[in-house]
Amino acid sequence: MSGFVKNGAETHGVERTDLKEDVSRKQVLPAPSSQEFVVPLGTSAAVPFAGRHLSSLALKLPRELLLFDCGESTQYQLRAMGAKTGQLSTILITHLHGDHYYGLLGLLATLSLLGRKEPLTIVGPIGLEDFLDSVPRIEGRTRGFDVRCIEIRPDFTSGVVLERESYTIRAAKLDHTIFAIGYRLDVADTPGSLNVDLAMSLGVVDPIQYGRLKKGEAVVGMLGRVEASDVLGPPHRGSSFAYVTDTRPCSGGLELARNVDLLYHESTFLESENKRADETGHSTAAGAAGVAVNAGAKRLLLTHFSARYEDVSLLEAEAQAVFPKTVAAEELVRYAVRVSADLSMPGKIA
Repeated sequence: MSGFVKNGAETHGVERTDLKEDVSRKQVLPAPSSQEFVVPLGTSAAVPFAGRHLSSLALKLPRELLLFDCGESTQYQLRAMGAKTGQLSTILITHLHGDHYYGLLGLLATLSLLGRKEPLTIVGPIGLEDFLDSVPRIEGRTRGFDVRCIEIRPDFTSGVVLERESYTIRAAKLDHTIFAIGYRLDVADTPGSLNVDLAMSLGVVDPIQYGRLKKGEAVVGMLGRVEASDVLGPPHRGSSFAYVTDTRPCSGGLELARNVDLLYHESTFLESENKRADETGHSTAAGAAGVAVNAGAKRLLLTHFSARYEDVSLLEAEAQAVFPKTVAAEELVRYAVRVSADLSMPGKIA
């Protein structure tokens, strides 16, 4: 695929999912309707401030853990969230500004010390592989596991960067001061529920055949051939998540956010600082909310807060005036990627 450099063949690839209750509003949240959740590990822009750490977010799938960006202190935050680092399969880096990737070397060293053997896939801009190889080369050491680096060149615009059985990750070029890319993860649809009574009426009584039908395969029962579509309900739609930072509001971010269940978008400044935001390649809270509106996103989670804002509720309020289903991300809080369609609570991710 144009725009890619790969160092290896890449062909595949306890936990609540409830949203944190906003205690200031004392509202009851709807039950989550997906197994996937995200945990912001760092929400500060450029420098740590007021207890906020540098950019990183963990996305938990049923059997995998993915990281988006890896600022300094990411490995500490992973420990604080209780992550099982053995489940870490993929790290996706948006751009080569230090607050988004300087935590990689320490994390990889720790994984090696812990005896990791499984390969780790890291996706990011070209130049990332040289950075990852620098310290082992200086120290004269080798890691105990392979790092499969997928590098993206500046001529890249958008496309699939990683495809595995249960999900697909797309990327799109963003609009920052250097080459930057955002990401979108779409969980694969799964077959609908099996109508066992109907299957039995069609002559299928073998539990093994029920399993094959659930996988979408046809079977031959006592009364003849039965197609999976004859006895399965509508497919269960997979959830979707978009990670868009650092960037001005742009077409790439809009593409990634189109109809997404949860949009995680940077909101470095208030709209009163929109000139500063444009100069530095960032978004305001209102700008992030505008992307959510124009893309038809279901919910918006704000991140990447400037150190000038100790109270991020100001940013949250500005975005909510444009897109009510907005929340300012809190570190180490779990947010369901998709929740039930109770849209009656203004100001909440629902």
